Amino acid sequence: MPKSASDSPSLVPNRSRDMQVPPETQFVIDFDDNRAASALVGPYGQNLALIERRLGVVVDSRGNHITVAGSRDGCDAARRVLETLYAQAVKGQDVDQGEVEGAIRAVISQGSLFEFDPKTAKSSFDTINLRKRPVRARTAAQDSYIRALKRHELVFGVGPAGTGKTWLAVAHAAQLFERKEVDRIILSRPAVEAGERLGFLPGDLREKVDPYLRPIYDALYDLMDSRIVERALQTGEIEIAPLAFMRGRTLTNAVIILDEAQNTTSMQMKMFLTRLGENSRMIITGDPSQVDLPHGQTSGLAEAVKLLDGVNGIAQVRFTAEDVIRHELVARIVAAYEGLPQRPAADKK
Repeated sequence: MPKSASDSPSLVPNRSRDMQVPPETQFVIDFDDNRAASALVGPYGQNLALIERRLGVVVDSRGNHITVAGSRDGCDAARRVLETLYAQAVKGQDVDQGEVEGAIRAVISQGSLFEFDPKTAKSSFDTINLRKRPVRARTAAQDSYIRALKRHELVFGVGPAGTGKTWLAVAHAAQLFERKEVDRIILSRPAVEAGERLGFLPGDLREKVDPYLRPIYDALYDLMDSRIVERALQTGEIEIAPLAFMRGRTLTNAVIILDEAQNTTSMQMKMFLTRLGENSRMIITGDPSQVDLPHGQTSGLAEAVKLLDGVNGIAQVRFTAEDVIRHELVARIVAAYEGLPQRPAADKK
């Protein structure tokens, strides 16, 4: 268990002077488990650096002793974040920068009105429980997305890159598959290059489509045991179904994921949506700002979210640059591009 000591001026880290912000309070947390404390700090102290930037505090570590200095509210939030992440590390869970960002957002959303116990505290954000590891929402939009996935048969996840749309869709599909609530996972994506012409791709159907579905494969292997994924691919329980070959099928007892849906045409989207069969769930993800369709074609995703808005049984969750969890710079890049005047999808070349 971490032990803290407050108001010790000699423990204020030197680089607080560089920030030219005199700390209002400071404390030290002593962590018993050196391995977990090392995981908490992160490579080259990058996790602590992220806490500093996000909460406006100064954090210094020496071995398993971590000093925090800054405003009282900032220090209290930092303590909660550190103790939450330490509790995860003790359990052997990964403490990467995504987890740090998630813990920070969860603590901010909870506020400081109640007593906090990292052993029993649970984020107000929802969780997808998988055999390999739990997947927690890290933003309010992700939390809404998970709740929508659990309650609706057709869900649109729309927003910029790095917000976890595809990742959480695959996690939800894997959960339903592990619980045997569905028999199959079907992965689909339009074969449209991002502004390039790749030409002929050798190999069988799966080998031709694999490059387009690599992000979904990566998520599958990260969320499920690799042997289970390989076996399911061989037996067809996990199926790669190119969008162009979906016509005429009725998909039952399955979770169907359509990724990069902004690159579907209007006809393709209508065809795909009408494949939904009994006891199936359909998840459609895409970023309307990254349409790679030929000049003059309307994005099927943009049209569908307008036409189906408010339809009973269909949920739409929109993500923004504030929900980007991939890397701090990605959020800034997305925000910068969102500040540019946007042309209609049909006018993009």
